[in-house]
Amino acid sequence: MTSGLETLTGNWSYPTAIRFGIGRIAELPDACKTLGLKTPLLVTDRGLAAMPMTKAVLDDLAEAGLGGAVFADVDPNPNEKNLAAGVKAYRHGGHDGVIAFGGGSGLDLGKLIAFMAGQTRPVWDFEDIGDYWTRADADAIAPIIAVPTTAGTGSEVGRAGVLTNSETHVKKIIFHPKIMPAIVIADPELTVGMPKPITAGTGMDAFAHCLEAYCSPHYHPMSQGIALEGMRLVREWLPLTYTNGKDIEARAHMMSAAMMGATAFQKGLGAMHVMSHPIGAVYNTHHGMTNAVVMPYVLQLNRPEIENKISWAADYLGIRGGFDGFFDFVGLMRAGLSVPDRLRDLGVGTDRIGDLVDMALEDPSCGGNPVKLTKANMRALFEMAI
Repeated sequence: MTSGLETLTGNWSYPTAIRFGIGRIAELPDACKTLGLKTPLLVTDRGLAAMPMTKAVLDDLAEAGLGGAVFADVDPNPNEKNLAAGVKAYRHGGHDGVIAFGGGSGLDLGKLIAFMAGQTRPVWDFEDIGDYWTRADADAIAPIIAVPTTAGTGSEVGRAGVLTNSETHVKKIIFHPKIMPAIVIADPELTVGMPKPITAGTGMDAFAHCLEAYCSPHYHPMSQGIALEGMRLVREWLPLTYTNGKDIEARAHMMSAAMMGATAFQKGLGAMHVMSHPIGAVYNTHHGMTNAVVMPYVLQLNRPEIENKISWAADYLGIRGGFDGFFDFVGLMRAGLSVPDRLRDLGVGTDRIGDLVDMALEDPSCGGNPVKLTKANMRALFEMAI
């Protein structure tokens, strides 16, 4: 086998059953019954828990004889304390599955509650390293239904959850194949009420997922194609979603793009996420907006390895000028969404750069960056971005 062919290897997995369309949240009781759930626990964040759409969902569940239990002690960057409280609520209530309802934080914690409810080892034993996932009792993982209310993380079609260690302020990726939700209900109407900053941040997160997956050096042609079309959808529909949040067609396309980004990034992520994970853990910034801020700096770092690839993407997206044209497009899109130019505008200071660099180089996304990440180039990235 030649050295060129040795790179043509990969472990591929694709998402789950997705019920996509306007009004399909009404099918949630049926989805529960499809999975044999009788007493599901709905996991969401504090803000969503108080919203009318959440109350309507809980009322529908109660009317269907499925109870109306909810757990909402979910921080914007969930940690192991939130997880322990959720597992306690799950066990105390005698629940038999989880409805993960919300944005990335609610979806991730909901999935991890379902995962950890039947485990005896600490959650950190299941970090996404090697075959750590085989330590879990797969039969003890509860069924999961995911209902996204934002269009960004794509966690609804992911096999992992991100959890922040409250003591070290390091984000860890917890992985197991059965963390993948069994059913997703993707109803664009649930995203109509998103404020503009959240629309921008989550939309740019979807774009970052597609862009980094597309640029990853790993071999995964199916993800490559999905990433490319995902970028096209974001380019066409995110500005419209941002200017008119009630544009349901735009919302629908962005919900698709979010799931496409999360499907594609099994091909790999890179320095954008390597930076945003520690920044979010230390400074509690919005993950998608952080990705949006660091995006141009990472593109320039990776230019020597991705210039041709980005030129091909630019052609597909209808952008003239190759890499430079694509780079200018990213800048204009960021400006149109009121994305700050620097991390300092998100409250990130220079006092922890050394810690951020160390944490970044331990992030599993390092392996998907086209340019090898080192202390020197990571420090330069953080300094420029801040």
